[in-house]
Amino acid sequence: MRIAEVIGKVTLSARHPSLAGARWVIGVPLSAEGLVDRRKGRGEPIVIYDELSAGHGQTIAVTESAEASAPFHPEQKPINAYNAAIIDSINV
Repeated sequence: MRIAEVIGKVTLSARHPSLAGARWVIGVPLSAEGLVDRRKGRGEPIVIYDELSAGHGQTIAVTESAEASAPFHPEQKPINAYNAAIIDSINV
């Protein structure tokens, strides 16, 4: 699991039927340095499946790879990153 900051949203013209009811956001993973100073320690942006309606600038917890689709078992969803939580605060 990684911590990321939401920097935008994705608009789709078509989607897989199993993805109804959620949206996609763009998030930047943060390193330990990025948690202290948001201008530093930022990774490459990734597209994240979001059912929690995270807003621009919010901090979220992101699961990736096979763990991203685990909350939907036994149903399969074609996702690679999932917003598992919206984080209120972080103490470093």
